[in-house]
Amino acid sequence: MTSRMTPLLEHNKQFARTYTPAPLGLPAAQVIVITCLDHRVDPAITLGLTLGDAPVLRNAGGRVTQPIIEEIAYLAFLGQRISGGQLADDIRFEVAVIHHTQCGTSFLADPGFRREASEATGVDEAVLEASAVGDPHVTVRADVERLLTSALLPPNMGVSGHVYDIETGRVTTVVDARYP
Repeated sequence: MTSRMTPLLEHNKQFARTYTPAPLGLPAAQVIVITCLDHRVDPAITLGLTLGDAPVLRNAGGRVTQPIIEEIAYLAFLGQRISGGQLADDIRFEVAVIHHTQCGTSFLADPGFRREASEATGVDEAVLEASAVGDPHVTVRADVERLLTSALLPPNMGVSGHVYDIETGRVTTVVDARYP
């Protein structure tokens, strides 16, 4: 039986033939993208990102959780170290929080579904409820605020909020970049 990875590994062979490694350094776009793990949402495609442009942090719903905040804090620390602590005050990074329409986490708003999901996954119902994206315009605003009020967010890091429309492929800005 052939592995489902076989055709993907063939694509990788083609990719590797012309691959040029990106050196460890600051991301070229000076953006960190937080988005959903949904297979219909791929920021490399929807935003035109290439290797070395931006770190992408993904979870169910693209929600700003404590682990996501900690990852951003680590990336900021790493960026300072990579730059030898020489990041100029005028170099600002942005965290782009991108939620999307038709998110599968919207089912978690239903208490029965949430209870079943909790039983099936072992994840606490409150955690599942907090990850639900019913209206992405509302949840992206809440997540931008959560980041902006975090003590771990560096002062030179702004936060913006966006919604990706599954039907049209368009990303619209809901919250313009704001800095703490």
